[in-house]
Amino acid sequence: MKYSLIYITARDKAEAKKIGRVLVKERLAACVNIWDHMESIYWWKGKMEEGKEAVLIAKTRQAKVKPLIQRVKELHSYVCPCIVALPITHGHRPFLDWLAGETRL
Repeated sequence: MKYSLIYITARDKAEAKKIGRVLVKERLAACVNIWDHMESIYWWKGKMEEGKEAVLIAKTRQAKVKPLIQRVKELHSYVCPCIVALPITHGHRPFLDWLAGETRL
């Protein structure tokens, strides 16, 4: 079985928690970690911007990545949210087994 970490930025901690709760409740992710007060510098519509965001890291099976991305897009306030999947190539087997079990339903 293959696994992924999904890196997502959100407007703030409240939005990150809203998205995270839905992903876990719907079994699209086994777990979501949230980091608040992330400093971001980026280009948007030809202008360099700076701001604070929250970051979510969702842990899931590779088979759930596409539906997870779709669900985040439905819930997110951004026009173009950052949602990227990173493969997990190695990990602690009991944790990966737990991750698989929590995303099977």
